Amino acid sequence: MQERKIYSNKVWINNKLQPATICFAEEKITAIYFEKLINAEDFIDNIIMPGVIDVHVHINEPGRTNWEGFETATQAAAAGGSTTIIDMPLNSSPVTTTAEALTEKINASKNKLNVNVGFYGGLIPGNTQYLEPLIKAGVVGIKCFLTHSGIDEFPNVTEKDLDEAMSILSKYNIPLLAHCELSDTQKHSLLNEHPTSYQEYLKSRPKQWENDAVDLMINKCRQYNCPVHIVHVSSSECINKIYNAKAEGLPITAETCTQYLYFNAEQIADGKTIYKCAPPIREKENNNQLKQALKNGILNFITTDHSPAPASIKEIDTGNLQKAWGGIAGIQFLLNASWTALKNVMSVEEFIPLVTLKPAQFIKAKTKGKIKVGYDADIIIWNNQQAHIVTENEILFKHKISPYIGETLTGVVIETIVSGQIVYQNKQIKQKNIGQWLKPQ
Repeated sequence: MQERKIYSNKVWINNKLQPATICFAEEKITAIYFEKLINAEDFIDNIIMPGVIDVHVHINEPGRTNWEGFETATQAAAAGGSTTIIDMPLNSSPVTTTAEALTEKINASKNKLNVNVGFYGGLIPGNTQYLEPLIKAGVVGIKCFLTHSGIDEFPNVTEKDLDEAMSILSKYNIPLLAHCELSDTQKHSLLNEHPTSYQEYLKSRPKQWENDAVDLMINKCRQYNCPVHIVHVSSSECINKIYNAKAEGLPITAETCTQYLYFNAEQIADGKTIYKCAPPIREKENNNQLKQALKNGILNFITTDHSPAPASIKEIDTGNLQKAWGGIAGIQFLLNASWTALKNVMSVEEFIPLVTLKPAQFIKAKTKGKIKVGYDADIIIWNNQQAHIVTENEILFKHKISPYIGETLTGVVIETIVSGQIVYQNKQIKQKNIGQWLKPQ
């Protein structure tokens, strides 16, 4: 592959934006010059930075490819500037709770990866004997639910299951990712009587569920010294708990999602099931605290929890929030929607690691997340100041159902480069099947 040279006044190197020419060939960054080379392509004031890494998505293949699939999900990821994504063990069928199921998923992904894809394994009651084979087969973490997952074949775990699993995972230093809601505390919701009311849906999954579950995972982390990762933090009341656990030296990390930063409960009208997710999108003041927790480093990074579904399952026509699938389609908007939500809270220099280096460190991708000689040539070029209105036509995931349609987002991806190859450029997919299966390094 011929060496390519790209230049900008704003290249993200050594934790700052600076003028530089990046050279890359054969999937790797080969050289960096802190000047403009004569034969370099000039991207002027556009930002050149490592590709975005989204470590929480649901691609649903095999088994539920009518919901999504590797081909469409990875094209949408590339269009949004993501060069690496990590797929959850549900909602595919079979769920990825054995090494055999992982092999089936990997086989289903062949010739469909337009960005790099890694996989998590799943913890469900009674499958702890399959965890070591999953780890050895190459998953980057193990995911569990503390409440019903929405998929009957992926039931939630008990404290006994956590005890069995964490004693195994601690030996391998591999994280246990937990959906933190404990649904045995009292709730005060009239959702049964008012199934289209967003405020009643919000009450039906109170902060207390999340708070109690985070307490449980911190205690278990302390007991087993097993790395714990809290997915999609939505309750601001968890922030101090996570801060204190980290201050204690516990191996705990936490993420929040784009939707909890960009949207607020006050703006969601009744019957708008496109906003339904679990935990729910909460109030503006709550979400402002999540933004500060990202700025302060208490929350480690941002993900999308892309969880698409067809219109019928999403209850688009009925507006029934009680019955609707709980998940937001957002894989294409991690970069620009998160930046839009955070640009008045932090600088772009503070923002960039939250979608690049921090998630790369979490998945132990030692040659990703930086622009550095010898690192993978996973690179994006984007304009962080240009605004545009999201249209249905530009969406590349399977179902054009998303709360981001019609929103004015700041940040336009000009080019997405995966392993040195242009996958997305000027609103078009240019090359396919460039992505690779990502194993822990």
